[in-house]
Amino acid sequence: MLDPGLLSDGVVALRLRESAPADRVRGWAPAHHYTILLGETAEAVGLLSVRFGSSEWLTRYAGQIGYAVAPEHRGHRYASRALRLVAPFAWRAGLVPLWITCNPDNPASRRSCELAGAELVEIVPLPSGNDMFARGDRFKCRYRLAPPGAERR
Repeated sequence: MLDPGLLSDGVVALRLRESAPADRVRGWAPAHHYTILLGETAEAVGLLSVRFGSSEWLTRYAGQIGYAVAPEHRGHRYASRALRLVAPFAWRAGLVPLWITCNPDNPASRRSCELAGAELVEIVPLPSGNDMFARGDRFKCRYRLAPPGAERR
C-alpha cells in the first residue's frame, strides 16, 4: 500500500495518519486511515478510511471506504470532496469498482456518495451475528464508484 501523499482540492485535504496491516483474526483488510483537513486552516474536520480488500463482506456490507465528519462541520460537502479525492488512488490500488456502503436512514451519507459520483446499486439486508447488526443496523445501501468509462460489474 503506497502512500499517495497529501491529496487536496483546495477546500479539503487528506493526510495519511496510519497504514494498518490486515488483521486476520478479526477478518480486517489492510487499510489507510486519513484525516480530513480544511485546506485553508488544516483544521481536522473528519476521518476517512480505505480498506484494501474485495471480500464479499467488504463490498456488500462494510464498504471499501468509510468516512465520518464531525457534527460541527457537517453540511459543507467535505465527505463527498474527500471521496472524490481518494477515489483515483483507490482505483490505482485495484479497487475497481469501489464499493461504499451506508445506512438507508442516513440521508447525509447517501447524498455524499451521490455527490461524489457513486450510484446506488441496491439496498441489502445485513446478516445477523455481527457488530453492525448488534448496533441495530438492519440494511445497507451499496454504492458503486468507478472511474469514468469503466465497465459495470
